[in-house]
This record gives sequence, C-alpha cells and structure tokens, in this order.
Amino acid sequence: QVQLVESGGGLVQVGDSLRLSCAASGHTFSNWHMGWFRQAPGKDREFVALISSGGSTTSYTDSVKGRFTISRDNAKNTVYLQMNSLKPEDTAVYYCAASYYRYSRRGADYGYWGQGTQVTVSS
Repeated sequence: QVQLVESGGGLVQVGDSLRLSCAASGHTFSNWHMGWFRQAPGKDREFVALISSGGSTTSYTDSVKGRFTISRDNAKNTVYLQMNSLKPEDTAVYYCAASYYRYSRRGADYGYWGQGTQVTVSS
C-alpha cells in the first residue's frame, strides 16, 4: 500500500516562499513519477508540477514556471515543491500524487494521492 503524506503548507504573505514536502512509503519510490496538483475553493483540481522517477525530467504548468521548483530525494523517499514569489492565486490545497506507468500531467493517471496541505497567500 502506497502512502503519501504532505507537509509544509501554511499562511504566508504575497511574495513569500514555502517548501512543500511529500514523504512516501510502501513502495520503491524511485520507480514512480511524482506530481503536485492543487485545488482552489470552487475550482477543479489542476496540475502544478511533475518529476520523472529518476529526477532528470520536470514539467510545470505555465502559471508557476520560474517561481516553483519540483525536486526529489530518492534516498529519503521524498518529493519537494519549492514555491517562491507566491501570489494570492496560488492559494489552494496542494496534493502530491504517484504514477507508476505514466509521466503525465493528467490526474487520472495517478493511482495514489496524499491528503493535501493548505497553502494560503494573503495580500
């Protein structure tokens, strides 16, 4: 059974930074592509960032390019999302997810999800 636990969310001001972490257990972490998604109140869940199983390839949604960085430490079974220059529109619950078969931006391709961590950016 794969388990994903996010942490690092909180309430910050515009322009601040946060680093989200997602600790994985129950599987060979280095075999899985990992993604970050977010869901704002009243909106659909959206893709944020993605990193390949080995960490060599990443992908971002346009709205976070240049501000967010996804990384992973396979020795620690952890994936990170460094978020800089935060904006009010980044306010959402952030979820990490694991995909074994597909390097994908589609949430439907991810078989395991964490419980989410709230990020609130105040102006």
